[in-house]
Amino acid sequence: MKFLKFIGRKGEVFVSRRIAEIRASARMLALLGSFVLASMSGAHAWSADAAININTDSPEVMAEGLSGVGIAKAYRIVEHREAYGPFESIEELSEVKGIGTATVERNRERLVLD
Repeated sequence: MKFLKFIGRKGEVFVSRRIAEIRASARMLALLGSFVLASMSGAHAWSADAAININTDSPEVMAEGLSGVGIAKAYRIVEHREAYGPFESIEELSEVKGIGTATVERNRERLVLD
């Protein structure tokens, strides 16, 4: 069995060629995974910058596009607009349970009204 010599933080380490190949494969998979995650996060950032109409969009669209708003809060937004009619101002969104002024301010640039 052939051994490869590596100089690590704690001195010399000898490992078999097979272990070295496995480590190299693991590094390549990690690198490939980081590229995939980077490309996915770029697509997500694009969708998060899209305008969200709180008077017409579905809960799924709102949960996907609004920071700090999950599916449960998005359904509360829809319930509020069905109970009280369409939102007349963006600030009115803070009347929904679980949506505070900080959430409204964080998302103000992407919020629109119909």
